[in-house]
Formats: sequence, C-alpha cells, structure tokens
Amino acid sequence: MVRAWPVAPGRFLYVLSVVARQEISAWRPAVPGVVEVFHARFTEHAYPMHVHDAWTLLIVDDGAVRYDLDRHERGTPGGTVSLLPPQVPHNGSPATSDGFRKRVLYLDMTQLDEGLIGPAVDTPDLADPLLRSRVGRLHTALADPGGAFEAESRLAFIGERLRGHLRPRTAPAGPRPGPGVAKDLRDLLDERPVEGITLAEAARLVHAHPAHLVRAFSAAYAIAPHQYLTSRRVDRARRLLLDGVPPGEAAAAVGFHDQSHLTRHFKRIAGTTPGRYARSRGARQARRPGPL
Repeated sequence: MVRAWPVAPGRFLYVLSVVARQEISAWRPAVPGVVEVFHARFTEHAYPMHVHDAWTLLIVDDGAVRYDLDRHERGTPGGTVSLLPPQVPHNGSPATSDGFRKRVLYLDMTQLDEGLIGPAVDTPDLADPLLRSRVGRLHTALADPGGAFEAESRLAFIGERLRGHLRPRTAPAGPRPGPGVAKDLRDLLDERPVEGITLAEAARLVHAHPAHLVRAFSAAYAIAPHQYLTSRRVDRARRLLLDGVPPGEAAAAVGFHDQSHLTRHFKRIAGTTPGRYARSRGARQARRPGPL
C-alpha cells in the first residue's frame, strides 16, 4: 500500500507500507499420537519464550526461522527437520525479511519418550532429506479426511527414523516379530474392509511394532497396507455401482469418508469416476438386443 503525505505545497512524501501477511490453519486429526497439526505463514510475528507439552516437529517450506533452545541459538536451514522437545523453553522469529511458511506436527509422548529429550536438545535440527520427504507426505495424508490409516503408517516410519537419530547407536534392537505378521495384518484388513482398523490396534493384535508391521506387509505383498485397504474398498464400490447403487451410498457402504473421497481413489485406480463407471453399465444394458 502506498500513502502520500504532504510536506510542502505541491510536494508529497510517498511511503510504502507493507502489510504483514499471516495465514493460519490448525486442526486435530483422528490419528493416535498427533495432538495437533498447525500450518502458518508469518512475515513479522515473533514467538516469545514458551514451552509445549508435546514434541514439536517442524518443517519450513519458505524462508527460515531462527530460535533459541536451551540458551543456544538455532535455525532452520533449507531442507532440515527441526524437533523441539516438550517442556524445554524456546522462541522463534523470521530469519529473513520475507518471513516464513511452516508446517508443524505436535506429537504426544507415545511417539517419542522422555529419554530422548536430552538428545533432541543437543541436536534439534536434522539434515535428513528422507525424513523431510516423509514428514511432508504425512502432512498430505493428515489433510485428507479419509487418510487416517495412511497417516498412521507414515507416522510410524517417521517415529522410527527420529529415534534412530536420537537414540545412542549402541542401544540394542528390540526383538523382531516373526515372518507371519504380514499375513496376519492382511487377514485383519480382509476381516474389516469397511470399518477398517488403526495401525496401533493391528500392531497390538499381531504383537509387532507398527513400523515393522508396515515394512513387512509392503515387502510381502508389494503394496502398502493403506493402499491395500483402499483398493479393496474400491473393488467393493465397483460391485455396488454395477448393481445400481448411487455413488454417494456406495462410498458410505464400503468405508470411504464421503463421495469425493471415493471419487479420488476410484479415478486413480479405475481410470474413471464412479459416476461414469455406473453410467457405462446403463449404456451397455441399453445396447443389449431384445428377445426374438
């Protein structure tokens, strides 16, 4: 915005005022372990010293953030993942004049235990492209109302990788579950294609760590568990559509969040929308020859 101030007859001082930009989006997903999702764009806002009761997992998409943690100045250089531990004071402010855009996950203590707080204080900024990519994909899954099972799977891998950064390398690995866990999970998914199952519950039932369970399933069947469940639901929807069930009713009947959720996955798998798929049935019936 440009404003003109008179300083003398016929003379003006033109002042360019920059309006601070601020965009906020926050929600609580139905995913165990995730307390809050927070997306923000700030140009001038500076956080005072404060604490959280959850782990703060932060990625910056544009700009950079500088912050103080445990009396040490830190920052978020491009491509890093920052993990700020609970109950440790920190602040935050833009590191550039253009501000920053960030995406944050607040994770409860079921994901990372108190024993990792010290290592996180020492090394809060992690230069790990794979971890950065996984966190970004988790945000995408969390933005999908029907993506809870996928989000659980992605969160399991993120937690495993974070623990790998923070845990002493000499720590002994836990016992590995047997080779049958992949089939056990497939059986659970086949038994509950409509209502589904959380990854945490499946892990308890088959006595496996969630990350290993997803990895074992993917290795055994060349498809991730959430993709397997989605494809089973799409198959069931196809049968209903061919029986004349409207897409909205078919979506609810097979376990999708809503019709748009069905449409997105149906088009990706079947190459067309549920509506067109259903109409093709009617066109084929219309072309059938009548009785002689």
